[in-house]
Amino acid sequence: TGRGGESVYGGKFEDEITRNLKHTGAGIVSMANSGPNTNGSQFFITLKSTPWLDGKHTIFGRIYSGMGVIQRFGMVATDSDDRPKTPITIHQATPFRGPPPSKQKQTPSSSHLAITATGT
Repeated sequence: TGRGGESVYGGKFEDEITRNLKHTGAGIVSMANSGPNTNGSQFFITLKSTPWLDGKHTIFGRIYSGMGVIQRFGMVATDSDDRPKTPITIHQATPFRGPPPSKQKQTPSSSHLAITATGT
């Protein structure tokens, strides 16, 4: 819905900010929050370098494949509240620790995402 909700931890949880991880360009995946230690179930993906977010949002991944889809998200028309006028649905997001292994042997964990989506 884009409105958040309870996290898997139940309610809000503390920031896990790593100072050497920066919002250096497109494809960084970070936790959305409303201030320090208010992480929930929302995340965002950067479309460009956003250094003003460093130290304020926990970075937990980078888009490995499907960046063209993410770039199309950025072109969707939005309303006065900056919400998409057309629904966007992510059908599949596969997390990996490090670069994803070959297609024959994929073991999900964390760190990089491969995205498949519609609505753009």
